[in-house]
Amino acid sequence: MTSNDERLMRRALELAEQGRGLTSPNPMVGAVVAAPSGEIVGEGVHRRAGAPHAEITALRAAGARARGATLYVTLEPCAHHGRTPPCARAVVEAGVARVVAPLADPNPLVAGRGFDALRGAGLEVSVGLLAEEAARQNRVFFTAMRERRPHVTLKAAMTLDGKIADTHGTARWITGERARAHAHRLRSEADAIVVGVATVLRDDPELTVRLDAPWPREPYRVALDTEGRTPPRARFIAAGDPARALVAVGEGAPEERVGPLRAAGATVVRCPTRAGRVDLGFLLGELFAREVQGVLVEGGGEVHAAFLDAGIVDRVAVFVAPLLVGGRTAPSVVGGAGRELKSGVRLGPLSVTPIGDDILVEADVIP
Repeated sequence: MTSNDERLMRRALELAEQGRGLTSPNPMVGAVVAAPSGEIVGEGVHRRAGAPHAEITALRAAGARARGATLYVTLEPCAHHGRTPPCARAVVEAGVARVVAPLADPNPLVAGRGFDALRGAGLEVSVGLLAEEAARQNRVFFTAMRERRPHVTLKAAMTLDGKIADTHGTARWITGERARAHAHRLRSEADAIVVGVATVLRDDPELTVRLDAPWPREPYRVALDTEGRTPPRARFIAAGDPARALVAVGEGAPEERVGPLRAAGATVVRCPTRAGRVDLGFLLGELFAREVQGVLVEGGGEVHAAFLDAGIVDRVAVFVAPLLVGGRTAPSVVGGAGRELKSGVRLGPLSVTPIGDDILVEADVIP
C-alpha cells in the first residue's frame, strides 16, 4: 500500500460519511475511482437503501476512464441481487484493474463472495487498508450482522454528580440547547428509539427526530410496557406514522389495554417476560426482523440497568452538564440492584467532546 492509496481511501471514507443515518439497513459506503496517475475520475456515495451503491455511482461518473483504474471502496462490493444488482459484476464490466477495500462485508449474503468474484475475473484485490477506521464508521452494521440483533447505544443526559433528574423527577433541561440538538442527531442515526413506560407516563415524549431540516427517515418509537399501561393518546403514537410507534407488552398484558393501542394504529408486540419484564433479547430479535440495525435506548435508570444486565449494550453516549443537584432519592443513569466494583461494566476507549457548556462522553462496552 502507498501513501496515495491511503489518501484515496480516506477520501472514500469521507464520502461514506455523507450517508450517516440514511442508508440503513445497508452500511455507509463511499467509493473513489482513480486513474493510474492518482487523479480521481469518479466518486460515489450510497445515499439510501434501494439507491445505487457507491461503486456504481463512482463508475458512472468515471465512464470510460474506469478502464485500467483503481477502485477504492470502503466495504467489499456485493456479489448478490438485493434491492439493487450486484456491484462486483459492474466493477468487472467497467474494466477496473484493481480494487482496494478495508474490510470484507460481514453480511452472510456477501462475506467474501464479492472479493472472490473480482479475483476470479483477474482483478487485483487489496484488503486491509484503514480497516479500523472503516469498521468504526460502520460499527452499527457490523454488530447487527455479527450478532444478528441491533447494535444498542445507551444514551443519557446527567449532572456532574450522575443524576438524570432531581428529587422531584424534573429532568428538563439538564443539558443546554446545543447538546439537545446533538442528541437529536444521535436519534437520526438510529432505527429505533427505546424508552420505558415510566418515561411515557411521566414525560409523554414524542421520540421524534427534530433537526433544522425535516429528517427523511422515521425511527421506530418503542415503549417497554409489560402491563400495557401506555395511553392510546400518548404523544409518541401520534407524533408520526402510528405504525412506527411500537409498544412491547408482556404476554399477559390485558387485551382491554392492548386493544385500544392497536385501534390507535400502534404496533403492539407481545413478548415473553423475564423477572416480570419484557424479554429484551426477544424484543431485539423482533426489531431486527423489521430491519432495525441500530437502537438508541433513552430509558430511565431501571431501563438502562435492564439492558446492561442482559449484556446487550454495545456503546454508551452520556451528555454531562456542569450541574450538581444531589439528593439521596434522585435517579441516576443506571439503577437496578447495582454491581460489585470488580464486576462493573467496563468502557473504552473514551471519546470526550465539548458541546456548548456540556460534554459528551462516548465509549464502547468492553466485552
